Amino acid sequence: MVVRPAMLYGAEFWPLKEKHNTKLSVAEMWMLRWMSGFTLRDRIRNEHIREKFGVAPVEDKIRESRLRWFGHIKRRPCDDPVRRVKILDLTYVKKGRGGPKKTWLENIRNDLSLLDLNENLTFNRTQWRKRIHVADPT
Repeated sequence: MVVRPAMLYGAEFWPLKEKHNTKLSVAEMWMLRWMSGFTLRDRIRNEHIREKFGVAPVEDKIRESRLRWFGHIKRRPCDDPVRRVKILDLTYVKKGRGGPKKTWLENIRNDLSLLDLNENLTFNRTQWRKRIHVADPT
C-alpha cells in the first residue's frame, strides 16, 4: 500500500485515456498478485485479490482525486490563478496530426456524468465529499 500513493502522485491533473487506466490497473494488479503470492496460472480473479487486500480499483481512486481537485477549484474565487488557468485560450498553439487531445475538463465531464453529479454540488463541501468518496472494501 506504499506503492499506490507514489504511483498516483499528481493523478488529479492527468487527462487519462482508457489505455492509461488499463496500464495503471495492470501494474496495480501485478503488485497485488506479487504481494499475495498468486500468479496468473492460479486463475484467481482480480476481484477476489482486491477483496483480500481491501483495496478499491485504481481508476476509481483516480476519479475520486480528480473530482476532489475539481471541487477545490470550483470553490475558489473567480479571480484566483487556479480558476484563470481553466479559461486559458490556447488558439495560438500549433496542433499536430490526428484527433484532438483529451483534456482534463473532458475527463471531469465524463466523471460527473458517470456518478450523476452536478457542478453546483461542489459548493456544499461535505455533500460533495460524500458523493465522490470511493471506500476501500473491507
